[in-house]
Amino acid sequence: MSGVDSVIYMDNNATTKVAPEVLETMLPYFSELYGNPSSMHSFGGQVGKAVRTAREQVAALINAKPEEIIFTSCGTESDSTAILSALQAQPDKRHIVTTRVEHPAVKNLCRSLDSLTGHKHRLTELPVESDGTIDLQRFEDSLDDETAIVSVMWANNETGVVFPIAEMARIAKNRGVLFHTDAVQAVGKIAIDMADVPVDFLSLSGHKLHAPKGIGVLYVRKRTPFVPFLIGGHQEKGRRGGTENVASIIGLGKACELAAGHITTENTVVRALRDKLEKGLLTGIPNSLLNGHKTQRLPNTANISFEYVEGEAILLHMNRFGICASSGSACTSGSLEPSHVLRAMGVPFTAAHGSIRYSLSVYNTEAEVDFVLEKMPGIIANLREMSPFWQNR
Repeated sequence: MSGVDSVIYMDNNATTKVAPEVLETMLPYFSELYGNPSSMHSFGGQVGKAVRTAREQVAALINAKPEEIIFTSCGTESDSTAILSALQAQPDKRHIVTTRVEHPAVKNLCRSLDSLTGHKHRLTELPVESDGTIDLQRFEDSLDDETAIVSVMWANNETGVVFPIAEMARIAKNRGVLFHTDAVQAVGKIAIDMADVPVDFLSLSGHKLHAPKGIGVLYVRKRTPFVPFLIGGHQEKGRRGGTENVASIIGLGKACELAAGHITTENTVVRALRDKLEKGLLTGIPNSLLNGHKTQRLPNTANISFEYVEGEAILLHMNRFGICASSGSACTSGSLEPSHVLRAMGVPFTAAHGSIRYSLSVYNTEAEVDFVLEKMPGIIANLREMSPFWQNR
């Protein structure tokens, strides 16, 4: 396999390719089927029917009711809508509980509510263990009579660690606290059953499961108090104003239908490829370590630290071979600080800066894994030769 003639894409937690079947399903809604789904005439009505089908497809993937699905623009909008709705619907409750490893879509919103509103809202950010897991007793102890909303991700975007959302949601429900989960990374990779998991709000994003960017969903359990974020027209039964992003909605529906058929593949074939990659890197490169729980993790994600080298430099050298992955550090944003997730886990400085996240999909192959395993030892060895940390270890 030639690294310059092809791209080996192992950055699927960042975004995924649009599945060919999804694109094919979307194309007519950019051309001949351009009617407004809210129109009274039959030309728009057939588009409205396709939107209803997509809503059913999304609901089926997580075993929800179609009327519990609200289409949004992205996971971030879904997160904001859920959290702000819970606060507005319960003005006498000001306490928010989340974790130190949340995606910025949740972390930054909650911190802004804590600070920019003159501390009108009170924020608790729960710590995690060294393997990225959470202490359920500590979580339960954090809830009080003022807690309006808990927002905890289903699976971490950097490490893939899966939180015990069912247990946490039941604890919150017993205390009369609304529960939101950012399931952007989990939906389509592991089985999710809303009939069995008592969360009130769930966010998902199309571009994480082979649908286009710019389309998301907020699941709102029936009878959950809800205040719209975008106020305007009657769309989404008055819960989210704005003309529907028809083609993307229909593409997301198809992607959810495909994902339902791929869950077994994700947890067998993709997991086996991930495990082969992970084992090869950890055994073939000295001073490397896995970040996150070994088994309580998404089947596609491996976050590995290569001590004494810098993640951005690793990515640049990988890029020369056409290998796409992500760094666990935030240096691309001008910061010298490593990832907030790895810091929360207590990963040592010499390791946190050299962390690389590999995230696979059903489109990856064993030949690609073999190619990465062939190239990575040399990349790390060359960088360590130039590293003063390696020389002085």
